[in-house]
Amino acid sequence: MPAIGTLSCMRTRPPVLDSRQPFRRAEALATGITIRELTGPKFQKVLHGVYVAAGVQLTDLVRARAALHISPDGSYASHHTAARIWGGTAPNDARTHVSVPDPGSRSERQGIASHRATVDADVRSWRSTPVSSPPQCFCEIASLGAGLVELVVLGDSLVRAGVVTPTELIAAADAWTHRGSAVASRAARLVREGVDSPMETRLRLLIVLAGLPEPVVNFVIRHENGDWRLRFDLCYPELKLLIEYDGDQHVFDSMQRARDLERREELQRIGWRIVTIQKQHYYAQPARVLERIRQARLDCGASASSCRVRTTWMNHHT
Repeated sequence: MPAIGTLSCMRTRPPVLDSRQPFRRAEALATGITIRELTGPKFQKVLHGVYVAAGVQLTDLVRARAALHISPDGSYASHHTAARIWGGTAPNDARTHVSVPDPGSRSERQGIASHRATVDADVRSWRSTPVSSPPQCFCEIASLGAGLVELVVLGDSLVRAGVVTPTELIAAADAWTHRGSAVASRAARLVREGVDSPMETRLRLLIVLAGLPEPVVNFVIRHENGDWRLRFDLCYPELKLLIEYDGDQHVFDSMQRARDLERREELQRIGWRIVTIQKQHYYAQPARVLERIRQARLDCGASASSCRVRTTWMNHHT
């Protein structure tokens, strides 16, 4: 039988704290960490009353774990936070989003957006953390009033991350019975595979929502033997017309600009036309962008009826 002194030591031994994972202040104090140590350089605050070791990067996953650590059992990371965890480009929202089974126990702490969990939620485990599935968070964000373009940007990015397919998004959106179901269904049908950036999505939607034919995404021009030659953002193959979005690297990187010039010379030599759009064109002169594309289509032999531009794009352009 152990000595009384041994039993006393066993009872008073402080619990082990893994400071690489979020922990409450009370949990830190129970291990012998003082308030002064907790607020010093060894630790960092994630949320009010929740900390983690100073060397841990405050990713969306870490923030989600912090929020879930103070949420009731059955809660999960959702909405914008889940989308970012899956590698998606969500609408701007710096809060950590969680969904909880009991609306009466939702956290009111600053930095947390707490939602009522849906009964039929599709929740998956990501690195041992419960997270809304990619189709679920797509629909959740739609329920908060996200616009059509924002949702398609999100859908394209989730597909690019390899965590969902357009078909799966359509099925989830069509089955969604909560707020935002109509825009989710429409957006899901505009999601495409192979989109490289949010600005490519926005440019494609500007074209489509203006009533012009939808261009092919990431079209590859090949050599005569079938080998890969050049790839472009958007294309009308039948017209040999390319629509290219040039990001900042094409403007500020001298080596990239030199490669672009050589590529365009090669395109001209083999009979292709290219329309280049930059960020300032898209945001400051969207009507001019559409006019340039319309005129280029006409120049390349498209029928006048397929080059009519509607004003419906104005309802969605941001």
